[in-house]
Amino acid sequence: MLMSIITAMAQSVLVHEQVSFPEKIPAGGYSGITWLGDDQYAVVSDKERQDGFFRFTISLDEKGMITNVVRQDFVGNDGRGRDNEGIAFFPSKQSLFISGEADNQVREYMLDGQATGRKLTLPSVFSKATSTYGLEALTYNAATHRFWTTTESTLPCDGKEASLRNRIGNKLRLQSFDDNLRPCEQYLYVMDKPTAKSGAKTYVLGVSALTALDDGRLLVLEREAHIPDVKIGAFVRCVIYSVLPAKEMAINGKKINKAKELKKTLVAEWTTSIGLLSFDFANYEGMCLGPRLEDGGQVIVLVSDSQYQYAGILQDWFRTIVVY
Repeated sequence: MLMSIITAMAQSVLVHEQVSFPEKIPAGGYSGITWLGDDQYAVVSDKERQDGFFRFTISLDEKGMITNVVRQDFVGNDGRGRDNEGIAFFPSKQSLFISGEADNQVREYMLDGQATGRKLTLPSVFSKATSTYGLEALTYNAATHRFWTTTESTLPCDGKEASLRNRIGNKLRLQSFDDNLRPCEQYLYVMDKPTAKSGAKTYVLGVSALTALDDGRLLVLEREAHIPDVKIGAFVRCVIYSVLPAKEMAINGKKINKAKELKKTLVAEWTTSIGLLSFDFANYEGMCLGPRLEDGGQVIVLVSDSQYQYAGILQDWFRTIVVY
């Protein structure tokens, strides 16, 4: 099944139903994904003790819907896990960059899992990032020659993090880097305000993934997870917006309160939940550019973090959307 929606950009977007393959995908904390070409992907898990990534095979049909997912081997090194959250393929060097929330660095690895010692040169403002709401999202686009990353929530120096009490929108710095790993443009992105109406045992609100498109647009995945004590009624709201940074004014180190925020255009929105008879709750944390279809549609692949199939009721869900 699929659902078609029309965005404000007058573009058609197909949002395919999410799918899971429990017999082929061992439980994990899958938090980031990148396309390597053909049907091959690299996926990071934020709870692995060892530093590295998994190889996945993800098969699509002619409409871009996922028909099969298989987890292959783990490719690692001697380092300890860095709470790996985002991953991006860098074709010119045939390497991978991985963002870790434990050290809030974006480091380079070869396809055999070995670290090269290189990393993105982060502006000093990101040294204030926390280990709970730090560098989560990461993407690279070979057509625009830009890496992009951001923190999951507001940096302490930029104000308060959004919560159910203050009901404000997180203010994030979208930071780009060139092929030489040097920082370039920086833009202000303001998230939606919380939508949950009541308190919860667990509440998470932040940007969990970015995907850079060939035309310069950047897709931003906002994720709001609300989990009460009893679990029934828990939900995750996912919203994907597109922004076009080149048409806006960069921050370039200025204070947030003096910057102009990026204009957001809705691309897709969905909510999953835990009910008495439904268990489609899916906390999507990874998103990447996939192949282009014969009809011109650009596939975007998403992966959720089930917290190792928490309590035996969560699943490792995958989903695609197709942007025209």
